[in-house]
Amino acid sequence: MHGAFSTKRLMGDVLIALIPAFIVSVIVYGVDALVVTGVSVAACVAFEYLIQKYLLKGDCTIGNYSAVVTGVLLGFNLPSTLPVWMIVIGALVAIGVGKMSFGGLGCNPFNPALVGRVFLLISFPVQMTGFVTPAHVDSLSGATTTQVEINAETATDAVSGPTLLGYVKEALAGGSTTADIAEKLSYNDMLLGFKSGSVGEIAALALLLGFFYLLCRKVITWHTPVAVLGSMALFGGILWAADPSHYMNPLFHILTGGAMLGAVFMATDYVTSPMTHKGMLLYGAGIGIITMLIRTWGSYPEGMSFAILIMNAVVPLINKYVKPKRFGVVSAKTR
Repeated sequence: MHGAFSTKRLMGDVLIALIPAFIVSVIVYGVDALVVTGVSVAACVAFEYLIQKYLLKGDCTIGNYSAVVTGVLLGFNLPSTLPVWMIVIGALVAIGVGKMSFGGLGCNPFNPALVGRVFLLISFPVQMTGFVTPAHVDSLSGATTTQVEINAETATDAVSGPTLLGYVKEALAGGSTTADIAEKLSYNDMLLGFKSGSVGEIAALALLLGFFYLLCRKVITWHTPVAVLGSMALFGGILWAADPSHYMNPLFHILTGGAMLGAVFMATDYVTSPMTHKGMLLYGAGIGIITMLIRTWGSYPEGMSFAILIMNAVVPLINKYVKPKRFGVVSAKTR
């Protein structure tokens, strides 16, 4: 069976959907965002070409844009100040280990960009959590201020995740209440992207625009993103209702960190996600719950990357037990 959706066309639509978030990242971080994303893309494409040509000795696959998408998503998951050589190492791990070692596109069990990101996080925790706040933008409220750098030494166990999550985790551990924290937060800035964090995850509104574009183009369905964000909101809502002074409200969790980027662009990867709609709902709910468990009780402020990789490993099991209806089979009830 054949369809009108070629890999090149699908990857092209994903790249178009990422443009709004990329524009915001350039506005907020300037040339640093261009460097991180550009180096990541160039390195991913180069490594895929070299591995395909000289190690696997197969047909060149860089023309389907999948390596470009991996490069953009890897860059979007990195700090704007990460050294170029670290970006190149992340690209090598993403393509060489996360993708080509399994045989290339369609064979990899884990999202390649997240494999590269998590490798860098574990190997270089200080550099991966050194978020430089854009000039004249407060990382918490968006108010005009002097430039501030927040890194692993200024936030409790802040070895992953954006500044807002690290700050909240530290403040709550230090005895502050959510009311105290709320005075320093601006949800408008979370929505528009005027805060510090990884390059492509700062602007929730821009990522939502990409989500609606992908839905309109029928590149993805709503099941996985809604299940991820919905389970996060439900989990966070239960905790918030039980103790609103010590747990942030659900909207905070949806608008911060890698929630939007992960739910829309990372968890929906065709190769590493379930085949059925029911499977997608289970998969997305698992990602949301694991993310919230790590955010709430783990030592890491953020858990989206780990949650997606864990659920990637569960996908074969989901596909085994949640199967689509067989084509041409008539059930006993309809006979």
